[in-house]
Amino acid sequence: MDKGVYCLIFQNRARTIRIGQLGTREFAAGWHLYVGSARGSGGLARAERHIRLFFKRDRPPRWHVDYLLLDPGFSLRAIAASPTTRDLECDLARALGGASVPGFGCSDCSCPSHLFFRPEEPAAAVMAGFLAVGLHARITTIKNEHDNVRI
Repeated sequence: MDKGVYCLIFQNRARTIRIGQLGTREFAAGWHLYVGSARGSGGLARAERHIRLFFKRDRPPRWHVDYLLLDPGFSLRAIAASPTTRDLECDLARALGGASVPGFGCSDCSCPSHLFFRPEEPAAAVMAGFLAVGLHARITTIKNEHDNVRI
């Protein structure tokens, strides 16, 4: 199984969500980018876990990002991923940068956040972020004909 780094691309309505022990957070309407590592035993199959949770919504949240995947105001639009043996999750988060949700998705590192806001569709910025850390990502669009999140 390939190991690597990935970025989930969400589109959302303005929301206020309680994110476990992180507490209640406000999310502006637009796009949010979550950077994750897939260097564990499951490798890049972790992205498939996110897709399954988004569509099935069949278990309680465990990680910060699960709260977004389970919230009806958030829609998973795409996943950008690249195989790598290097630990580049935090480098990619820094490359994407910008407005962020403090403390989100970074409890195991010293980054200020791994969740970033964009007011407009961010696929080009995500691809540029991967290139900035020396990776070529593949972006997969998530199709959901029942989705009503468009803003």
